[in-house]
Amino acid sequence: MPETLAAKVDHLFSTVRPRTGNEYSFEEVAEAIRAKGGPTISATYLWQLRKGLRDNPTKRHLEALAGFFGVPAAYFFDDAEAERINAELALLSVLRDAPVRQIALRANGLSPKSLEAIAEMVDRVRELEGLPDPDARR
Repeated sequence: MPETLAAKVDHLFSTVRPRTGNEYSFEEVAEAIRAKGGPTISATYLWQLRKGLRDNPTKRHLEALAGFFGVPAAYFFDDAEAERINAELALLSVLRDAPVRQIALRANGLSPKSLEAIAEMVDRVRELEGLPDPDARR
């Protein structure tokens, strides 16, 4: 099912974050776009896009927004591309968690058989802790 423009903008704000871990403010995004020579865009307009109150931005605005968040502009135009990018953003979001990143780095270079064994152990621990199966969301 295709996502709305508002859902895509909201997802970028909630997923792509600065090192502080907090969401970018609308003013920070608008100012950064202006500072890079992008089109004039206001914090209010960004808020309206995120809330779905505006849904017909110019191609230049979408390109500038995509550029700020580090995704291709196709994110806004191609639902298959948006789905692929959302999967990458989810992975990056998980890897921001230092302990998860350390496990991933330690597993680098292991054989496929060893990686499978580790994945099975993680699945079992998730089950013991009552956490949902991450594959069930796909």
